[in-house]
Amino acid sequence: MELEKRKRGLGWKITVLCLLLAGIICASVCISGYHQYRASTFRTYNDFAYKLAATALAYVDGNRIAGYLEGGGTDAAYDEMDRQIYTLYKNTGLTSIYICVPDEAAMTVTTIYDVRVHDAQNPQAYALGVVDPIGSDDPQKVVDVYRTGKRPDDYFIRKNSFGYNTSAIVPVRNDAGEVTALLLADLPMPFILENLNAYLLSTVGITVVLVFLIIFGYLRFLQKRVVMPIQFLTKNAEAFAKCRTGFLDEMLNIHTGDEIETLAAALAKMEVDITKYINNLARVTADKERIATELAVATQIQTSMLPCIFPPYPDLKEFDIYALMQAAKEVGGDFYDFFLIDRTHLCVVIADVSGKGVPAALFMVIAKTLIKNHAQAGMSPKQVFEAVNDQLCENNEAGMFVTAFMGVLDVTDGSFTYVNAGHNPPLLSTGGAPYDWLKSKRGFVLAGMEHMKYSQQQITLFPGDSLLLYTDGVTEALNPREELYSEARLKAFVNSGRLDGCTLEKQLHLLRQELAVFADGAQQADDITMLILRLNEKGDQNG
Repeated sequence: MELEKRKRGLGWKITVLCLLLAGIICASVCISGYHQYRASTFRTYNDFAYKLAATALAYVDGNRIAGYLEGGGTDAAYDEMDRQIYTLYKNTGLTSIYICVPDEAAMTVTTIYDVRVHDAQNPQAYALGVVDPIGSDDPQKVVDVYRTGKRPDDYFIRKNSFGYNTSAIVPVRNDAGEVTALLLADLPMPFILENLNAYLLSTVGITVVLVFLIIFGYLRFLQKRVVMPIQFLTKNAEAFAKCRTGFLDEMLNIHTGDEIETLAAALAKMEVDITKYINNLARVTADKERIATELAVATQIQTSMLPCIFPPYPDLKEFDIYALMQAAKEVGGDFYDFFLIDRTHLCVVIADVSGKGVPAALFMVIAKTLIKNHAQAGMSPKQVFEAVNDQLCENNEAGMFVTAFMGVLDVTDGSFTYVNAGHNPPLLSTGGAPYDWLKSKRGFVLAGMEHMKYSQQQITLFPGDSLLLYTDGVTEALNPREELYSEARLKAFVNSGRLDGCTLEKQLHLLRQELAVFADGAQQADDITMLILRLNEKGDQNG
């Protein structure tokens, strides 16, 4: 009984699908045929409107247009033109014949003639000399005809207060061949629409009958050649799912010569593969858990390598410092560091290793260690980067590199000596002024090429000055629209006043919240690292 219900359900779904397909086919055929017939009919009808407009044009003297505009009055020629055009208007079913002179600059037209003035009940008729906005869905097209004297490539169909019409626009020329005015003739569309509706009804009826006859025959074929074999395969799959024992031999004996046979062979293979997979699942799961545990330990180790106790030097009141890092993966390639070279010199470092994950983290450990060792040996920032660069280039078969910024602050006089190896320029606020980019010579990245030379620079910081270091994970943070946070947004945020009066820790956390709001749930693509340093007072040279 359960199998019978499933059969009826599958047959019902196929029937609904086929009926839906039939409906789509019918709709596509009818819509396509309707639009093709409509376009052809509209073009033919519009051509007829142009023929009538050409007939009316024969009654118009283009040499007299300027005189009608200037004098504002009519003459015998005007009256004869009116008589001839009005006769054409009454005998052809046109809804309007209108002569005007467009003004391209003002997008207006000045009326020369409107056949509807003969209809006393028509308040929309325009008298000679009346200026009115161009009454068209595409006024520029009217102006183009007046300027070029050429018929538009497409045709006018307008539905407005004058009715539903197809319009013809022809230029009125004087004896010199110059366009002096435009003649517009409107032909009503209701007759054409009736023909279109009749065509649509007949097309729909014939298409529906033919398509549904074909679909009915195809449904019978599917029931016999598809539904029943699939039900047999379903029964075997259900047995395997319940007790891990299917009808492997019976499925391999299905020989229909089509996709059903292929499906049976695939199900048989699937039973074998699933059995093997279940047997190996415990081992694979254990391996993943081990890797996850190792990555968690690696994350803890990397975090512990970075200074994470704040304030780091409670006894030193000359400066405040705070930093944070958020890796895009379990471990990252960004790092920051700060340490005292001696009692009066503080070294700050921020760097970004190419790539992410474990390889970048390992390279980061090497770079961080080398920089700190050389700096504590008394080398200048320039000498540190030159020595570290050469060491990192040795056996760098993976082609990894590091962008880095290093600076040494002398707390006795506020001098700050720094060097930049291809890293983002820091932001500096000095003398109470807004943050601006620290001018620095951007040298080549570390580990990129041996024997590179770097240039160090020096500025003087004063009490209250702040320096913000960061990696490109800040400025290149993406939102769901794939827009970058950008250096401009970073500079605007730190100068917005939201950081005023906050501790350094609060300032960096506010910036991190700003990045999270900008990302709007988008996955973090790169490590985010920030470090902020503020000079509070200058210290004693004797320490």
